[in-house]
Amino acid sequence: MIKSQAFRILFVLLVFQTMLYAQSEGMVSIKGSRYLPLYGRDSTVVAVKDFEMDVYPVTNSEYVDFIKKYPKWQKSNVISLFADKGYLVNWKSDTELKDSEKPNSPVTYVSWFAAKDYCECQGKRLPTIDEWEYAAMADKTTKDARVKPEYNAEILAWYEAPRTNENTIGLHPENFWGVHDLHGLVWEWTLDFNSVLISGESRKDVDKDNNLFCGSAAVNATDLMNYAAFMRYAIRGSLKAKYSMKNLGFRCVKDIPNEF
Repeated sequence: MIKSQAFRILFVLLVFQTMLYAQSEGMVSIKGSRYLPLYGRDSTVVAVKDFEMDVYPVTNSEYVDFIKKYPKWQKSNVISLFADKGYLVNWKSDTELKDSEKPNSPVTYVSWFAAKDYCECQGKRLPTIDEWEYAAMADKTTKDARVKPEYNAEILAWYEAPRTNENTIGLHPENFWGVHDLHGLVWEWTLDFNSVLISGESRKDVDKDNNLFCGSAAVNATDLMNYAAFMRYAIRGSLKAKYSMKNLGFRCVKDIPNEF
């Protein structure tokens, strides 16, 4: 009798959990695990919790809607502390794209501060480096495709391709998790983009050490042959939060509530 009641209670709790949590629109659930980053963590295994990730990077049209609602991020209003002179340089005006820009292309020329606030205004956040790398190490059929030569070759081919930031979202097949365009379109901001290439406990020494990626930082690589991963960490280590670049966009993630 007691066992039967306990089972019914557990069943109700599980059903309630399922009803309470539903996958967010435009996002996919990613089952976390422990993984070994290819670069920058001194061969330390990292635990990634379950999270949701946007299927696509944020587009020009979505960012237009955002700055109409939050005028402080319009290029004539943005504070110079939060964005450099390149911020939205490819826009005709505060709320209009240039004719050459496509609404369904990823938004670029956006600073980390702007990207972070965009995600937070959607009830989301920027992904951590480990969340982004964990999701991005999957190919179409495998959670971890990093040992596949064709996986890395495809990424490196993108790095050499010009003007991929002008392409529209969704042209690349979804990966194992159902995410599109982690590779092949634009680089993407992460929440802790400057946390890898530092020499001490504080992140404040990033600026004086941002040349580390040129040489000594390679010592930390767990797989020196994975040049694609090295390139990503090198780019991140050279950024400042106010930078805006033509091939740097972003997408958002969301925490998944803990189970009972």
